[in-house]
Amino acid sequence: MELMIEELMEQLVKGDGSDLHLASGQPPYGRFSGQLRPLSDTPLSEESCNRLIFSMLNNSQRKTLEQTWELDCAYGLKGVARFRVNVYRQKGSYAACLRALGSSIPSIDALNLPPVVVETSARPRGLVLVTGPTGSGKTTTLAALLDHINHSRSEHILTIEDPIEFVYRSDRSMVHQRQLNEDTRSFANALRAALREDPDVILVGEMRDLETIQLAITAAETGHLVFGTLHTSSAAQTVDRMVDVFPPGQQTQIRVQLSGSLVAVFSQTLCKRQNPQPGEFGRVMAQEILINNPAIANLIREGKTAQLYSQIQTGGAQGMQTLERALADLVQQGSISQTEAMAKAGKPGELERLLSGN
Repeated sequence: MELMIEELMEQLVKGDGSDLHLASGQPPYGRFSGQLRPLSDTPLSEESCNRLIFSMLNNSQRKTLEQTWELDCAYGLKGVARFRVNVYRQKGSYAACLRALGSSIPSIDALNLPPVVVETSARPRGLVLVTGPTGSGKTTTLAALLDHINHSRSEHILTIEDPIEFVYRSDRSMVHQRQLNEDTRSFANALRAALREDPDVILVGEMRDLETIQLAITAAETGHLVFGTLHTSSAAQTVDRMVDVFPPGQQTQIRVQLSGSLVAVFSQTLCKRQNPQPGEFGRVMAQEILINNPAIANLIREGKTAQLYSQIQTGGAQGMQTLERALADLVQQGSISQTEAMAKAGKPGELERLLSGN
């Protein structure tokens, strides 16, 4: 009997899986608590794999895929979940990765977000960045923060995404969502137009290039609260990445702008939970938290990003913490193993020091 895409999606979601992989010559694979495992004993034929993939696509998406050999889109299965879908070619045939997004937006309480993270969503203006590797929960963290705003105050929230992942229902706020290649040609175009659309809060799904980063900083400077994501693994790396995108002649000016507009950087990673209890997520988040203050703004302005780490270490009273401090706390709580913490640490020596109590 032929497998249906809906059956595989349900199987993944029921097992609290995060990703579904489809490729010919292999069985479908799911990722559960960070580990890949097959969902069937039977490898997919090229014909079966294509049937599963193309059953999710409309005519326009099929045409794009046939022209470019790559496609990003979203697919919703009612009552189960929405999925972010990436289709690509490998060994001359189509393959796909589907990321399960959940059918509802998790609350800030369900994610156990630190109070200082939630407080940034109350700022009237500025730039808030959530960073981390692929699959570190950036989209989920941002969705919880935006939905918190949606339910708590009256704002115009505008999102620019590739593709739309979580769907918001306007509550106290009015939420408009724009999808790349369906509602806009580029992040930069949408962000430029956004400034004429009377938004209070703007979400930029990914800050990929010079123009998008420049426009996001400008929007934050001109009275908007801007949320964005970057694929960086620390607060210092985030600042460097944003500045390094610009030509040398513009970097001093960008540092000055960034030092004034940045509210916070949250660099996060997901760790495998040790002995999860029924009803608990299989993974737990560790976050490095940088909150901009005069000392940090000065370091950004002067290009001394190597000193940001020590400022975060001493900023505990303001809610700041290094990734290593977050990992050490999770080990001491028994939430994750020391081996897992070491694998996720950017500075293993510092983590060892914290765990030994020195």
